[in-house]
Amino acid sequence: MVDQRQELLIVSGLSGAGKSIVLDMLEDLNYYCIDNLPLSMLGTLHPRALAQTDVRCNRMAIGIDARTGGHIEQVPDLLSNLRAANPGFHTRVMFLHADTDVLLRRFSETRRKHPLTNAQTSLGDALAAERQLLEPVAEIADFTLDTSLTNLHELRERIRTTLASDSESQMMLQLQSFGFKYGVPDGVDLVFDVRCLPNPHWEPSLRKLTGRDPAIRQWLEQQAPVQAMARDILGFLQNWLPAYQQQNRNYLTVAIGCTGGQHRSVYLVERLASELADADLKILVRHTEIR
Repeated sequence: MVDQRQELLIVSGLSGAGKSIVLDMLEDLNYYCIDNLPLSMLGTLHPRALAQTDVRCNRMAIGIDARTGGHIEQVPDLLSNLRAANPGFHTRVMFLHADTDVLLRRFSETRRKHPLTNAQTSLGDALAAERQLLEPVAEIADFTLDTSLTNLHELRERIRTTLASDSESQMMLQLQSFGFKYGVPDGVDLVFDVRCLPNPHWEPSLRKLTGRDPAIRQWLEQQAPVQAMARDILGFLQNWLPAYQQQNRNYLTVAIGCTGGQHRSVYLVERLASELADADLKILVRHTEIR
């Protein structure tokens, strides 16, 4: 990143979702990082004054999570006051989350203790309590990242791409395919349901392929309803993305779902990404159900 403007990034999320990894990466990107800052100190933080005495504080990242203590529900008001007192700082919130079964597995593998567990509280109960505790922060997040299917290298690339997009004053558009049978992904802004379209799953020779394979693309391109749906979704995005950009949105996630997330939704995401490539956007493609 070459942008030298003053930035304050609040990094929050569920325990085990990757917040420590993000803070480590931000340090590599020359952010001055503070993890587990008490809320009482967040309310009295003056990043502009700090930047005047230490150039490292021109870019700051602060970790806030269940360990922070205090009243998490105060975070929105604290950030509002922080923005008002430091108008020169570009202040944003990043929130990381993951599916409960993924978090349970991660804690089992690392054998780390969840900050909310105790003799009376199981890990599952602690995770549920943490989701509720951090909900006020999740609701005001500028970036919401689901790390359930993201490995270390993919997470780093997503963070790098997200921040690079923001530094270039371009909105990042994430186009994401998924399967309704597995549930709608968290953190999406717009959802298109394409289960009404002809399904190549019922062609035995195509069943094991995905929407990225030429045979699937050829089959779907011969289906008039699929082409009509592609034109309609593209037209909607072309008409309304400028309105989202005018709101200074940094990140917009558009999810397209079919039954299993293998064929129709994947094809449409790939096609939309190609047809929107010339727009003033950073485009990130993600297929939830395929690797």
